[in-house]
Amino acid sequence: MGEAETVQVASQINIPLLTGCLLVFIFIITYLTYLGAKETKNQMDYMVAGRQIKGWVMALSYAATFISTSAIVGFGGAAGLFGFDLLWLSFLNIFMGIFIAFVFFGGPIRQMSFNLGSNSIASFLGDRFQSKFITWFIGLMVFLLMPAYTGAVLIGGARFIQEALQVDYNLALLFLVLLVAFYVSWGGMRGVMYADAFMAIMMILGMGLLLFKTYTVVGGVASGHQALSNLSHLVPENLAQGGHLGWTSMPAFNSPVWWSVVSTIVMGVGIGVLAQPQLVLRFMTVPNKQALNRALVTGGICIFLFTGTAFMVGPLSNVYFYENFGKISVAMANGNVDLIMPAFINAIMPTSYVYLFMITLISACLTTVLGLIHVQSIAFSRDMLATWGVKNADSIKYSRIGVALGAIGAAAMAYVLPMGIIARATAFWFGICAAGILPILLAAIFWRRATRTAAIASVAAGYGVAIFGFVFLHSAESTPFGISRALFGVDALLPYPWTAIDPLFYSLPVSALVLVVVSFFTKRFSGAHLNKCFKSLEKEPQASLSGKQQLET
Repeated sequence: MGEAETVQVASQINIPLLTGCLLVFIFIITYLTYLGAKETKNQMDYMVAGRQIKGWVMALSYAATFISTSAIVGFGGAAGLFGFDLLWLSFLNIFMGIFIAFVFFGGPIRQMSFNLGSNSIASFLGDRFQSKFITWFIGLMVFLLMPAYTGAVLIGGARFIQEALQVDYNLALLFLVLLVAFYVSWGGMRGVMYADAFMAIMMILGMGLLLFKTYTVVGGVASGHQALSNLSHLVPENLAQGGHLGWTSMPAFNSPVWWSVVSTIVMGVGIGVLAQPQLVLRFMTVPNKQALNRALVTGGICIFLFTGTAFMVGPLSNVYFYENFGKISVAMANGNVDLIMPAFINAIMPTSYVYLFMITLISACLTTVLGLIHVQSIAFSRDMLATWGVKNADSIKYSRIGVALGAIGAAAMAYVLPMGIIARATAFWFGICAAGILPILLAAIFWRRATRTAAIASVAAGYGVAIFGFVFLHSAESTPFGISRALFGVDALLPYPWTAIDPLFYSLPVSALVLVVVSFFTKRFSGAHLNKCFKSLEKEPQASLSGKQQLET
């Protein structure tokens, strides 16, 4: 926003109303976290909520954790830059992240993790393939690489608070980090999911109102879309040369913009969602498959409202800004796409709604970061330290140490990541999870022939090829990393299109191919182990056991 508009927004701040809204919000999530803390008696409760969470609570928590400020602020801003083509990501989020995940992944993961007594994605895969290496290596990758995504989510929340209230970015960031660390360490998984459910409802209200208001200020659906099509001549020259054909058209095939939108944003996130540790963990919290089935509709509606709204509002912000200020969105945000959504919301909404949407964005930020920090704490205590033989490492005490370390790492990344990084950092994390985890996750629940050696080789190949691609080939990351230039004198080792192709496109096939080929040349598991893993996959588990009884089992 320009300086004049910023001053106008700041002068309208109603301190008593804002304070009241924040106090009520914090009181509610504190109370819900307290309820979770009361029910958290052991490590099983802390990690997977005793496997007794209701389906609708899991669905709201899943959707809210899935869709963060990175989607609303980061990807909404990216949609403001690239256009409606990002709606393909919304489609994949619903189809892959909800339908495929709940119908085909959720049940087997929930049942098999119950059979094996596993309580994280790393321990589940390690137990399934009888490999301590898989457990601690995936745990290590989660603990080391997840802060890039967590930091991006924190940036989205802090940037909106900065723009809405005209406060210092560092102060907004500190506020969010302290809230997250407190709630995760206190309430465990139950507290996180109870708070998630409430904050998901706030997100539904906020995003619904935003979508309605946006189409109102651009003259309706048909008029707004036509006006956006008419602005295609205003696409910035560098983007037009890169293949951008307007906000209502797909980019030119095989152009740099096409590869950025399709391979990195749409496919990277749309496929990577199936291997997200914080989302897979939620399948382990419900008592039976019926709970997952009941959660399907709730999850789908939430994802449509959250992502669909952001990916429609972002492009349409160009219409509003051009008609009222003579500039497109990225120009109004001074080149920082992460500020497009905050600037647009501040411009079209009354102050009272800005406060409501600030709570919506805080909810989106907190729900995701709560889930991410919780997973990092488990990766630190259960997946790394306990697997390495540290005494009592899987206790709640060590999990809380993991919370502190995860929060510090996320805050550090939020300070050092450059502007406009939210969407890219999110795609990086989703893509690297898909490459390293997705093939063996599929094999774990669907393919009995997969072997321990093949699973280890697949994980190593997936992570290795993906990291190599990000460091030495994909220029969006290799250039700022600087490692390729320091070692070889160039930002990327191969020419275009390799500089634009997301590493997911080759690391995932390599990981899958290694898994299949090596499986046929190495020793398969015993029938007893496989029978234990696949026991009752078509039947109901002993869901009535308490968290303590499951822990003893």
